[in-house]
Amino acid sequence: MSVAGAARLDIADFNARWLAAWSDKDVERLTAFYAETCVYRDPQTAQGLNGRAALRSYLEGLFAATPAMTYTPDEVWPIRGGFCGRWYCQVEGGARLRGFDLVLLDGERIILNEVYVHQLP
Repeated sequence: MSVAGAARLDIADFNARWLAAWSDKDVERLTAFYAETCVYRDPQTAQGLNGRAALRSYLEGLFAATPAMTYTPDEVWPIRGGFCGRWYCQVEGGARLRGFDLVLLDGERIILNEVYVHQLP
């Protein structure tokens, strides 16, 4: 699947590489996916974080405070300006999560990322 744009981005590949950076807790590699002026929202940041620097700071604290997590892509759906992607996450110690990301892009950089997640039984 691809999203219209300069390079017709392969969203399944983009999503897999992006989720791998989350799994690796690689802040530099991960923030490189985001535009300098991105907006990021997850259940802990409902008001949103504005800009790559704020996201970097948040991720450094989040990754230091959380156990290892392995994200596995499930499905992606192209939408106007980006994609939606569903994933599973196995947290070290037993918790299993399912989540969904709304991702809007400017070229190959994320300008908006909203994360929805819940714990599976």
